[in-house]
Amino acid sequence: MPETEVTRPVRKGEELNERDLKRFLFQKGLIEDQNSKMSVGQFQNGYSNLTYQLTIEEKKYVLRRPPFSAPKRGHDMGREFKVLHALHQLFDKTPKVFAFTEDPKILGVPFYIMEKVDGIILTTKEARERQLLPSEFKTIADTWLDGFVELHGLDYSAAGLASLGRPEGYVARQVTNWGKQYLAAATEEVPSAKKVMAWMEEHQPTQYSYSLIHNDYKYDNVVFSDTHWKKIAAVLDWEMCTLGDPMMDLGTSLGYWTSEKDAAIMKQGLPSPTVLEGNPSRTEIVQQYALKSGRNIDNLTFYFAYGLFKIAVIAQQIYYRFKHGHTTDKRFAHLNQVSALSCNTAWQAIQKNQIDNLY
Repeated sequence: MPETEVTRPVRKGEELNERDLKRFLFQKGLIEDQNSKMSVGQFQNGYSNLTYQLTIEEKKYVLRRPPFSAPKRGHDMGREFKVLHALHQLFDKTPKVFAFTEDPKILGVPFYIMEKVDGIILTTKEARERQLLPSEFKTIADTWLDGFVELHGLDYSAAGLASLGRPEGYVARQVTNWGKQYLAAATEEVPSAKKVMAWMEEHQPTQYSYSLIHNDYKYDNVVFSDTHWKKIAAVLDWEMCTLGDPMMDLGTSLGYWTSEKDAAIMKQGLPSPTVLEGNPSRTEIVQQYALKSGRNIDNLTFYFAYGLFKIAVIAQQIYYRFKHGHTTDKRFAHLNQVSALSCNTAWQAIQKNQIDNLY
């Protein structure tokens, strides 16, 4: 199948030290000759860790490294490598990883190498170009949700990941930590942000179940095997994976799940293929998740508001880096507006006590 996630030339200032990188690949047995010609492309879809495609000796690898001038929190390559390595035998939707290093002499930062998984990543652009039918989106959404439910049902102890996180007290820590991170990255006054933070502190659930959670499960982090849309070849971007309340995971996914019935401001600010006809509403996603997983879903407004606020914090942190000159990626220039929109939408959901028909 032809690739659908196209790489582009590496952005200026984000180049790799190819000589030392090829030596590393050779030492790990991934190439036969460290003098072989290598081409490097950069994936453009992500907003967090930097991801490159390495093509050498008729092989393709993917390299993941932290952004330049980014704080260590949330960019732990060793942790992400550990998760993928442990899960690969248990969850066939994880890419195979080959090597990890913290040696600063190679790229100056920790990084790891994994397989390049072929398939279809459903970005908004990809979905529009394919002119997908509503019936296709019904299958896509169903397959996407099946993968989510399967992930939450995994025996993380069997995968050797029982020490990955501290599920007890997870919700309280998340509410506190994301609030602190927002304030640390704030560049302007957004009244709804503090309102949402205060409301979540007061209304957070104190009893919940535990599971392995991905924390960024959305269409463009899933590789579909083919245009039958019935199989996921890989789930990507495991940097925030941990043990915690699976409803927090669902809430984050709902935050990204913009609907065709949402106001234009939401569809423009949080673009997603989920706006296209045939995708279920957020309420329908919740109903199907409950049916497939057998879980009771209480405190839904809290989880949705939390998901939106977390998106707001991530967008604001990236904008903070852009504003202070730590990255020149023009995609980041308006993320402060996305952050404010996410806070405002979360407050709308709280006031209306619902997750659809917010404006």
